[in-house]
Order: sequence, then structure tokens, then C-alpha cells
Amino acid sequence: MPNDIKKVALLFSGGPAPAANAVISTCAISFINNGMEVVGIRHGYSSLIDYSKDRPLQEGQDYLNLTEKMLRRTRSKQGIIIGTARTNPGKFVSSPADLEDPEKTAPLQRTYDGLCSLGVDALVSIGGDDTLKTANKFKLFQERLPEGSKQIPVVHVPKTIDNDYKGIDFTFGYFTAVETLGTEIRNLHADAEAGRSYFIVESMGRSAGWLAYGAAISGEASMVISVEDITDDYLAPESTATRKVMDIDKVVGNIVKMMRYRQEKQGKEYGIVVLAEGLAEYLSDEVLKDIPRDDHGHISVAHVDLGKMFASRISAEFERQTGTKRKVTGLQLGYESRCARPHAFDVMLGSQLGVGAYRALCEENHNGVMVSVSGQLDLQYVDFEDLVDPDTLVTVVRFIEAGCDFHKLARFLETSIND
Repeated sequence: MPNDIKKVALLFSGGPAPAANAVISTCAISFINNGMEVVGIRHGYSSLIDYSKDRPLQEGQDYLNLTEKMLRRTRSKQGIIIGTARTNPGKFVSSPADLEDPEKTAPLQRTYDGLCSLGVDALVSIGGDDTLKTANKFKLFQERLPEGSKQIPVVHVPKTIDNDYKGIDFTFGYFTAVETLGTEIRNLHADAEAGRSYFIVESMGRSAGWLAYGAAISGEASMVISVEDITDDYLAPESTATRKVMDIDKVVGNIVKMMRYRQEKQGKEYGIVVLAEGLAEYLSDEVLKDIPRDDHGHISVAHVDLGKMFASRISAEFERQTGTKRKVTGLQLGYESRCARPHAFDVMLGSQLGVGAYRALCEENHNGVMVSVSGQLDLQYVDFEDLVDPDTLVTVVRFIEAGCDFHKLARFLETSIND
């Protein structure tokens, strides 16, 4: 082994995803089998960010010493064996200049000091785009430490059921989440047909429509709308170049048009519409003014309840146009998919990414890369610089491109279902 890594920390941050334990287990075992110690930092950065010499990290409470026995038969286990949290030590750093400000970097300093107190030589970060931002900031912060300071190389494993990551085709947990939501939608379909009603399903997927589209395809929904679909025809007059605002009335009108087509042309008085939760970000400032936000600045979409908001408007518009009532129920889906038992593909993908983190650090001597795969789970490594905007330090979201084959598939099946 061409480096001096003797002890590695694994950290999981952000929302859960199926196959999380496949990543953690295979990653830890890879290091252990090669003579290194592994600590699992519990609940993301929540303990590290509060570290001080007066509050040393406690085994069991703040971290776990991972062993081969502890990790046996955990690859397909539900949940996250080291826990997670959304605590963000890079919260106050929004540009390279902020990295020179000791006050703004204080949480990163405490994180660094906490890892050093455990004797950690490298960090494996597992999480979504916000966690990738934090990993990049942690690397940049260390580059500005005084000469001779210990350097803790960091590699990142991409995690999100939203599948909106640049640099990898599919993220672990995505297909399990799609199948879980697809099953729920199929169940709702039977309910809707029996009661001649509609369900407006709000699916997780904050920034892009991959999960909503996948669930709609799998669940045979009647229509799916995501942020990628909010183009000129759906924009409100108050939209600007930097802030798109959705014209709710136009979106509702299109949904009602679909409902009427199904009823008047096909004799179908039921159906399912899937909305991506990210559409909430396109609501007006007036609607969002009292909605809380997390440490990363994201609105709490659970407080918006997009499904119920649209359901009431759709029901009223359908009655206005037709003179008849149609029961329309809004509900949120997503949480039930985040810790579902992982499918075989996600276990294989997560396992390979976990092994890839070991290989990146110990065989390739990388620092500041994201582990990825292509083809038949062939490992590759993507530099943070290719994934994060160098000026804003914000990650680049991968949207569904209008007109791409995946987009066309959803539109084609949406039409064929109506047929």
C-alpha cells in the first residue's frame, strides 16, 4: 500500500437511501481486510461539528469502531447502521473567499479537529449533492491550513434516490425507490378505478424529475409533471431569468384537460397524476414566505403539501368546466421508499461503490474525487472540480433533458396508457 493510511472514517449524511449499508459494509470490510481501522461517524456531521477538547467524541454515542463481525450480513439490511443527519459544517461558506474567514470556517475547523482527535487518516463521505458540496469545502479548507498540518484526504460516494447526480448514470437506491413508489401507485390505481376518482401523488425529487418519472413509468400513471416540464407555457408573468414561477392555473388546466379526455373519449373516470415535489420551489414567493428552510437553504416541501394544494384546485376546476364533481385526493409519497429493502441491483451498485472508495484512497491515491461506475459496474473517479461550480461551490444538478429518450419514454407510455 503506497500511502500511510492506517485509520479511516466513514460518514453518511442527508436522507436515507436503500443499499446504504451495502456501501458502508463493503467499504469498511475493504479497509479492515487490508489491516486498517475503520470508524463509523454516527449521524453525519452532527457530533463532529460540535467537537471541542472539552467535549471529546465518545465511542458508541458519536462513533463506532467497525469490525468484520459487526458488518456480517448487513449489505441487504434496511436503514443505515451508522445513522445520518443533515448537519452542514460548510453552511457559511458560499465562495472561495469565505474559506479565508476563520468565523465562517469554524464548523469545518471543528470537524477537522474532531477527526484528528480520533487519529483518522482519510474520510469517506457518503451522501447527496449537499454532502458532496461539504466534502469539497472540507478538502479546500484543508488546503489553506498552515504548512505542515495533517491532511485528511476525502473521497465521496454519491447517494440519492432522486438520481440527479452529474457524473454517474444511476445512484444506489434509485431503482428500489422507484419500484416502491411504483407499487404504491399501482395500488392507488385500483382504488381510483373502484371509486371513479383521481389521486394526485407528490413524489420525492427536489431538483429533478428522475424519481417522479421512474415511479410514473413503473406505476403506469396517467400523467407526470416535474420541474423539467415547467417551460414557457407553464411560467407565470412574474418569472425572471433567475427565478422561475409556475402558473398553477395553467398546470391545473392541463391536468383537467387530460381528465376530460379520459372520461369523454375513453370512458375512464379515474387516474393517477404524479407531481415531483421540486415543483414547490416554483411556487410564488407569497406562497413560500412562511415555509421553513433547512441548513442548505431548501424549503421544507412537506410543509407545502403540493399534492393536496393541487388536488383542491383540480377538483374545483373540473367541476367548473363539466358541472360534475370528481373526487381528487392529494398525498405525498417518498419516505416509505428511503429505507425499503434494497433490490439486488442496488446492493451490487452500492457494494461496488463502497469498494471503489477503498480503491480510490489506497490503490489510486486519490483525494477530492467522487466514486462512480459505468458500463457493467466498472469503477471510475470524477474530480470534485468537474462536479462543483468553482465560484459558488454549488454542485451541478443533472436534469432530465427535454427530448431525451428517457423523457420520450415517459411521454410515450403516458399517451399509450391513455389509449
